Amino acid sequence: MTVTARRRIWGWWFFDWASQPYNTLLLTFSFGPYFAELARAHFAGQGMDAEAASAASQAYWTATQTVTGIVIAVLAPVLGGIADGRGRKLPWIWAFSAMYVLGAFLLWWAVPGMPTLFWAAFWFGFGFIGMELATNFTNALMPTLAPHDEMGKVSGTGFAFGYLGGVIALFVFLVFFADDAKTGKTLIGLSPAFGLDPATREGTRSVGPFTAIWYVVFMIPFFLWVKEPAVRGGKKVGAAMGGLARAIRALRHRPSLLVFLIASMFYRDALNATYALGGAFASNVMGWTVIQSGVFGIVAAIAATFASWAGGKLDSSVGPKPVILMAIVVLTATIVVMMNLTPESFFGHVLPEGSSLPDMIFYGCGVMIGAAGGIAQAASRTLMVFHTSEHDAAGDFGFYGLSGKATAFLAPGLITLATTALGSARLGIAPLVGLFLIGLVLMIWVKPQGERPA
Repeated sequence: MTVTARRRIWGWWFFDWASQPYNTLLLTFSFGPYFAELARAHFAGQGMDAEAASAASQAYWTATQTVTGIVIAVLAPVLGGIADGRGRKLPWIWAFSAMYVLGAFLLWWAVPGMPTLFWAAFWFGFGFIGMELATNFTNALMPTLAPHDEMGKVSGTGFAFGYLGGVIALFVFLVFFADDAKTGKTLIGLSPAFGLDPATREGTRSVGPFTAIWYVVFMIPFFLWVKEPAVRGGKKVGAAMGGLARAIRALRHRPSLLVFLIASMFYRDALNATYALGGAFASNVMGWTVIQSGVFGIVAAIAATFASWAGGKLDSSVGPKPVILMAIVVLTATIVVMMNLTPESFFGHVLPEGSSLPDMIFYGCGVMIGAAGGIAQAASRTLMVFHTSEHDAAGDFGFYGLSGKATAFLAPGLITLATTALGSARLGIAPLVGLFLIGLVLMIWVKPQGERPA
């Protein structure tokens, strides 16, 4: 492999490093729990008791995921088809990167006691849409990076590199910025950096600008090293849309791809919801602070880093399909454990007062989610590459993005309904079990080598 080719792969990996903090810091382990605190206080101020306020907080957060998921589901295949027709992907990555940065930065204004939760949710969703669509177009570059039998290693190492970036970003943020709601100090007892005021949670609120700046800095290698050949005479938008329509009709002649996309609608939707709820679940059910949730995130991200790297090697050895099946089983079992865990009991068995076992078990759940989730994501990306070609990659990965978001309203919506009906944030995650199992069963009909000859 030439130096230019290796540099191109490294540049591609830097997107994972740069973008992962939106998931690690904002979606799950810092802003997610902080938003849960804001929402609980908001609903408690409306007269709700503690459990009802926690349930309403979870429902509002999952409703936000539902709306953003619908937007992504609509845009991903349409824009992917246009990009394939025009022959360019990098301009789209620039545009959606701008959305990422703007949405993240504006979370600074999610202040305690704000009269409405809408704008905090809106700007989070705006940046999240940018992150997801930029990811689709970056994934579409993957078929041009390496030979077929190296795709598992490339994908797994990319996810591992991304999770490593996420855990380092989270560690830096917890040490120097995130303020505890009670003490006003960071993880190691410091006052938040740059004179940020813990009384108004400026340390914790700085997670938005921190994530935006991280992305801007570490996308520099990506844009320097990842290049596309000059393209002339690309299709006009109308012709590109016509090509998209033909690609949709052609899916019936690509049965393995079609079943894989449907299966991933369910298990990736459940996985995304698991990530989205991790920090909020820790806050609403386990009663953890932002700092505690952040430590939980570090543990989970470290597990995901090593598991994604090891999973990539396993993927290249046995293929992505059995790796995905294994990961789904582990994730399903972990959700069942979480449903039966409270700060005072485990599977209905009341624990001694002050027992640390619930916290230890929940940390174990974080390890399992991080490891199995990272493996599932990396192997799914590899299996998608096995189902596409360089010419059709943006459109096919648009379908892949659609499959990850077409039912994105389903998991959050079902959790919202279950949480509201049961009045319990803990039991409200039960629909995830069913979604994982549906995806697991459908994967039986997916060809291990995709549409290529075995």
